[in-house]
Amino acid sequence: MIDAAELQVAWLTLQQMLHDAWHAEWREVATRFFPFVMLFEMPVQAAVMLGACRYWWRNRNKRSAPRIAPRVTCIITCYSEGADVKKTIASLTEQLYPGQIDMLAIVDGAHRNKATADAVQAMLAAVKHRPMRSLELVAKTQRGGRVSSLNQGLALARGEIVLALDGDTSFDNDMVRNVVQHFADPNVVAVSGNLRVRNARKTLVTRLQALEYMLSIHLSRTGLDQFNAVNNVSGAFGIFRADFLRKIGGWDSGTAEDLDLTLRIKKYFGRYPNLRIRFEPRAVGHTDAPETLPQFLNQRLRWDGDLSYLYLRKYPNALRPGLLGWTNFLAFLWTGLFFQLALPFVVLTYMTLVFWLYPAGHVIGVLAFVYAFYWLLTVAMYVQYLLQLSERKRYDLSFWWVTFLFPAFAFVTRVWNALATMSELFTRSHLDSSMAPWWVLKRTRF
Repeated sequence: MIDAAELQVAWLTLQQMLHDAWHAEWREVATRFFPFVMLFEMPVQAAVMLGACRYWWRNRNKRSAPRIAPRVTCIITCYSEGADVKKTIASLTEQLYPGQIDMLAIVDGAHRNKATADAVQAMLAAVKHRPMRSLELVAKTQRGGRVSSLNQGLALARGEIVLALDGDTSFDNDMVRNVVQHFADPNVVAVSGNLRVRNARKTLVTRLQALEYMLSIHLSRTGLDQFNAVNNVSGAFGIFRADFLRKIGGWDSGTAEDLDLTLRIKKYFGRYPNLRIRFEPRAVGHTDAPETLPQFLNQRLRWDGDLSYLYLRKYPNALRPGLLGWTNFLAFLWTGLFFQLALPFVVLTYMTLVFWLYPAGHVIGVLAFVYAFYWLLTVAMYVQYLLQLSERKRYDLSFWWVTFLFPAFAFVTRVWNALATMSELFTRSHLDSSMAPWWVLKRTRF
């Protein structure tokens, strides 16, 4: 237990560090207190925030107006969504888009997921009477996994633009209109949509994830988009030029198919530097996030393990400037290999050394100082997001108090990332995935 004397030492340590940070030269502060943050983490955050400012300045008076209205095909991957798939289909049917929207609901393992297939079947009549809208139920008897469903949908797609969507994700009614406009540029081959947490107010865990989505998806990808360095086309909400997708062979078997496809697309950027992957912040999808901490950790164990699988096992020789181009090579080196793989281990090592070398009171003071710094960074990003990007300002403002807890949440996420990486390296955890049956993953080369 921590006694009063240790708390007094902690308070004095924090006061001294704040005093030194306020009165010392900026170079001395950066060197003494958090050189790793200043040299590696802050440049990325600064680039993201500057990119978001650039987007806001360019689009502050712009109104979304469709310049083109091509036929689009929505591949809705379904497995165990049940009645929730009706929300997805209804939100696509009601899109404010003048062009044709075809919906292919691919139900994987339809015999085992009869409730989902029946929910799609119940929507057929309602969609049939809507002009420029169509819905088809594609019932796959054999369970083949998410990638199998996506490629089945691509084979049946008749639209010029293909939307790969989760069966439990619903959308704002201007989503298609906003994403399609990017394909007026022939160099755009993919667009990543924006995601919000639909059940954000359910628990503290969902509230924390809602704030994470605002900052790590909405704000960060908006900033990265300005440098043509969008780091991932979300699996729940990705939009592609159908011809390009077919030329590169569609989705690859295995897991983490969204990042996998993003990396495969970017392997053409070195040879064709005009190609672009865009992020559209005004195209909003709503998805349910894990509601309990065990559910959240289980999800991130799969996500973070899959990242390690792709970066270290499947594509170690592909991450080079000759294929990706220098911008995306540096972005993946920094935000991928460093932030997602190396930094969690650095954090763990730092924490271990601090607790080993210093008394408890001093450690608590140091950690309070670090926590205060990350809270201020979170607040700065949150305020920028509210002022420049949020399309639901009053709703998003209700999460202001979550910023106080967010640095702790980010720390837990980073530590768990390190454990997920170790799990993948030693147990090949990507082979144990809910996204595909084991017999599919076992047949992959990696």
